[in-house]
Amino acid sequence: MPVPIKLSKGLVDDAKIVALAEHRSVPKQIEYWARIGKAVLDNPELPIRLIQDTMLGLEEARTGKLAEYKFDH
Repeated sequence: MPVPIKLSKGLVDDAKIVALAEHRSVPKQIEYWARIGKAVLDNPELPIRLIQDTMLGLEEARTGKLAEYKFDH
């Protein structure tokens, strides 16, 4: 459920630029940043790239976009 919040103009302006480049709405961009930030704080021992890749993999699994991986023997 959406909840109205007050954000700084600078944050919203930054989000507008990145949102355009990433093909997201401004609210979705800020939500993405918040999820990444929370994941980083919850897992300080993990590199940011691993966290981003894990989040991407979870979204791919959620939307059924997974492909079977075959190991070379």
